Amino acid sequence: MKKYIKTRTEIDDKTLSYICSYFQLKKTKRNELLLKEGEICKYYYFVNKGCTRLFSIADDGEESTRYFHFEEAFGTALSSFINQRPAFEFMQTIEPSELLVINRDDYFHLVDTVPQFSFIYRQILESAYIKSQERIYCFQKLEAIEKVRWVLTNQSKLLTRLSNKMVASYLGLTPPTLSRLKSKL
Repeated sequence: MKKYIKTRTEIDDKTLSYICSYFQLKKTKRNELLLKEGEICKYYYFVNKGCTRLFSIADDGEESTRYFHFEEAFGTALSSFINQRPAFEFMQTIEPSELLVINRDDYFHLVDTVPQFSFIYRQILESAYIKSQERIYCFQKLEAIEKVRWVLTNQSKLLTRLSNKMVASYLGLTPPTLSRLKSKL
């Protein structure tokens, strides 16, 4: 996390250590749930190692993945974390992971009192908004094969580290369709 922060803002070692002192290491197993739908999100995570995903489950049991967070990224169920209302989604580690965890009160204490952390928070919000918009508008227009090409170009980790089932749920495809399309590329 120190490297992540240093590459995004000018910060002295004392301030950086102060920020890091609020985070606790959490080691998780594969497929460990960090948040269930209906719970209020109380934690923000930084992925040191592994991957997390945000997803929902429809009434018919179909999963729809909204986002993946890989190494060197912050992630949480942002809407629930900010407004303290029940989450509409689940958050899960999909690989054994090492996460740095901070509770909501401490997180916003840092946002309110450390200008560099406030800057990082703004960057996280801006990036999340832009990625969300790109995905929504891009995927609405694209044919299935174009979606797979887009992921290959913009988020290749998805195709190399994740199961077809998870990637398909992110793209709005079925796993057999994704397999067929990948074989054409």
